[in-house]
Amino acid sequence: MTVIAANDDVAACDWREAVREAAAALVAAGAAGEGYPAACERVVEENGPYIVLTKGLALVHARPEDGGLAVGVGVTRLAAPVEFGHPDNDPVDLLLAFCTPDPDAHVGTLSALARSLSGGLADRLRAAPGREDLARALKEAVPDA
Repeated sequence: MTVIAANDDVAACDWREAVREAAAALVAAGAAGEGYPAACERVVEENGPYIVLTKGLALVHARPEDGGLAVGVGVTRLAAPVEFGHPDNDPVDLLLAFCTPDPDAHVGTLSALARSLSGGLADRLRAAPGREDLARALKEAVPDA
């Protein structure tokens, strides 16, 4: 069972705050431990803005051992876009965050999200009128949720 989290109209002054807010939604939903937001921030610090997958969308995550308690997927829509320093896909207004308790679930969840994104998930999330609609669109995109 996948834990779904959704936040809308989130104010973030920079990419660090956006990443922390996106990951904190998974903590609040009980899918990730308290240290998960900081671990997700470190991923970007250490590896750069590779998590910005496409125009305006970042995939926030860290390793399972960094605090994944359950399979969790969250969406955070920002009130105003932030820059990650990506040469092609900035600024980011939509963040998908995920966590898993083990490497196998990590790969499976990542694969399911990739399929959903190629099927237009980002557009559906941007078109969702509010938080409940964001959660519903995400739940439909991750069928085992």
